[in-house]
Amino acid sequence: MSPWYIFVFAGLVFLVLLLIIFTIIFAKYFKLWLRAFVTRARINPASLVFMSLRKVNPNTIVDAKISAVQAGLQDISTGALEAHYLAGGNVQRVVRALIAAHRARIDLDWDTASAIDLAGRDVLDAVRTSVDPRVIDCPDSKQGKSTLDGVAKDGIQLKARARVTVRTNLSQLIGGATEETVIARVGEGIVSAIGSCASHKDVLANPMLIAQAVLRKSLDSQTAYEIVSIDIADIDVGDNVGARLQADQAEADVRVARAKAEQRRAEAVAREQEMQALTQENRAAVVLAEADVPKAMADAFLKGQMRAKAGANGSAV
Repeated sequence: MSPWYIFVFAGLVFLVLLLIIFTIIFAKYFKLWLRAFVTRARINPASLVFMSLRKVNPNTIVDAKISAVQAGLQDISTGALEAHYLAGGNVQRVVRALIAAHRARIDLDWDTASAIDLAGRDVLDAVRTSVDPRVIDCPDSKQGKSTLDGVAKDGIQLKARARVTVRTNLSQLIGGATEETVIARVGEGIVSAIGSCASHKDVLANPMLIAQAVLRKSLDSQTAYEIVSIDIADIDVGDNVGARLQADQAEADVRVARAKAEQRRAEAVAREQEMQALTQENRAAVVLAEADVPKAMADAFLKGQMRAKAGANGSAV
């Protein structure tokens, strides 16, 4: 057999192999490519093959690209979708979030949405919250507390519950504080607003005073949410904390006064005992002095320093 026939045979075998490979690829990716072609997604067959080689699911990329194109998002490239998939992101969720933001006229680009998704936040839920604000109970009943307790300047305790309407601030979603921070700030603001009121009657007459005072503090700063409104859902009168504190203070003052009186009594008793001891000591000194008088008189007689004189009654002195 001549070398020419060997070369022709090898060429035919190679062509058959190419035909078989092409047939397999055609059968595997034709439907995907056809879907992308008729929807103007602009994904060529070679890209589909290379996706499989890079361990990227072509179905996911094609579905996401078709959804984006049909929604009018022409600036999302196939390479960006593949990169986000390889980074571990949820391509479909990001694309749906971009479509929802585009329909709602919310400024959200691919880079921001993909970064939010890779950060572990639900970007689709964030966009939905931006469109449909979310209502948060303050305080959170899951924390075991049902009311926010504040004391007005007149000493009356007020128990309040509020409902905070928030929407997602997409520009601060990455690195912004979470819902728990918003609840804590609003609770602190409500307690502070109640404490700044001169009388609890003012709060009961116009609960919106609290909401307005809280809104003026910009509590949503550096958080992932923007506060739309704060509504006082319920407010009740609690204990008379001022009177109770005054009673406790009066009782404490009584105990202090009693302690001081007891101290003075003890000091008086001690002083009395000291004076009694001093009296006994002085009496003993007088007795000793009286005992020395006869001795002194006897010494004076012996020394002739005293002479007997007759008194008027004739007795000797």
